Amino acid sequence: MSQYEPQGFRMLPTAVKHLIIINALCYGLYYVLGMQRIINLNALLGLWSYDTGFFRPWQPLTYMFMHADLTHIFFNMFALWMFGTTLENFWGTKRFLVYYLLCGIGAGLISMFIPQTHTVGASAAVYGLLLAFGMTFPNEYIYLYFLMPIKAKWFVTGYALIELFEGVFFTYDGIAHFAHLAGMLIGLLLILWWRRHPFSRF
Repeated sequence: MSQYEPQGFRMLPTAVKHLIIINALCYGLYYVLGMQRIINLNALLGLWSYDTGFFRPWQPLTYMFMHADLTHIFFNMFALWMFGTTLENFWGTKRFLVYYLLCGIGAGLISMFIPQTHTVGASAAVYGLLLAFGMTFPNEYIYLYFLMPIKAKWFVTGYALIELFEGVFFTYDGIAHFAHLAGMLIGLLLILWWRRHPFSRF
C-alpha cells in the first residue's frame, strides 16, 4: 500500500469524510422536507437546463449534493469512498477537493446546455474520480461485482464506452449519461494539465 501513502494513509480522509456527511445531510433534508410537503429541494437545487426557465446560478454546484433516492446516493457515496480515499491519500486533500469540485461543476456547466434536462447527484464528479483512478493507477485491479478482477485502465475505458453508448441510444432513460462523460472529460483535462505543470499550486 506504500504507493498510496505520500500524505499518510487514512481510511477515511478529510475531504471524502466531509463530502459523504454533506451529501447524507442534504439527502436527509430533501427527504424530510419533501415528506412534509414543505419544499422540493431537488427542484430548487438540482440542475435544470438553461432552456427550461428553471435554471439558477447556484445549480451547477448544488446539484452535486442532491440525490433522487437511497440507491442513488448509496452507490455514489460508495464510489466516492472507494476511489476518493485512495486519490485523496495520494494527492492530498486540497488537490483532491479542487479536482472533485471542478469535475462536478464543469460537468454541470456543460449539462445546463443539454435541452430539457434536470440533473441531480454526485455522479459526474464520481466519474471524474473513476477516470483519475484509472489514469493514476492503471494496472491496479478493481473487482467487478466483488468477484472478477479487471485492471483499472480497462474498467474505466469500459465504463466510458457504456456511458457513450447509452447516452446516444438511451437518451430518455432518466440518467445523465452525458453529464457523467463531461465529468470524465473535465477530469482528463485537469490531469493532463497537472502532468504538464507538475509544480502547479494545486
